[in-house]
Amino acid sequence: MQPSRDLSRLIEIMAALRNPVGGCPWDLEQDFASIRHYTIEEAYEVADAIEREDFDDLREELGDLLLQPIYHAQMASEAGYFDIGDVIEAITEKLIRRHPHVFGEEAARNATMAKGQWEAIKVQERAAKAARKGDSTPSLLDDVPQVLPALARAEKLTKRAAKVGFDWPDLAAVRAKVEEELAEVAEAEAGGNAAAVHEEIGDLLFAVANLARKAGVDAEGALRDANLKFTRRFHHVEARCREDGLDPATAGLERLDGYWNEIRAADKA
Repeated sequence: MQPSRDLSRLIEIMAALRNPVGGCPWDLEQDFASIRHYTIEEAYEVADAIEREDFDDLREELGDLLLQPIYHAQMASEAGYFDIGDVIEAITEKLIRRHPHVFGEEAARNATMAKGQWEAIKVQERAAKAARKGDSTPSLLDDVPQVLPALARAEKLTKRAAKVGFDWPDLAAVRAKVEEELAEVAEAEAGGNAAAVHEEIGDLLFAVANLARKAGVDAEGALRDANLKFTRRFHHVEARCREDGLDPATAGLERLDGYWNEIRAADKA
């Protein structure tokens, strides 16, 4: 078996790995559930390579991600559900259907019109999917995946609800809601009710996700950037501790905060 630029070779390799005769014992033990978390992990690694603008890594991570649908389709084929050809046919059909302004006779004069057509077609698709499943009362929220990161899912849920007018009138109203939820967290803390604190912090995070959406900010991306900033600044704190011969665990909050303020000031300079 030799490497190739042809997708069919990847399909052949995956089939060989899953072959009960001479295949890989580990690959033969896997099923949809056991592979699922690898699929999610590979998507995150692609996103990480893009954020780092490391295009050598991106090429490799895209290959790892590409393997995932091949793997799932191979298992599905073995079970008689569908094969990779069905997957490719379904996505090509969907892309053609959702772009009538490119592959049909309808015209979209700009990106806004194209997006509007896309959204209208998605509404029709959701209704058709619900009908196939026998659901006579489909919800706008039905196909928002449960496995999305919670912050991203909160943002998507509120975006869907906003499509029918269920939304705050402006950014100021959402900020007021965030302040209200923060006050309710304090109230729950004062009451010493751990379950209430849990619930109110959830409401606060949901309100913040709504604030990000209303401000046109990708909440998940903003939090990732904040995580990176915190990591970089904390690395500075650790480095300054080493310079001064201190153990961060015993340096004390005042000293650690001083180092933190050094890098914080440098960032703002």
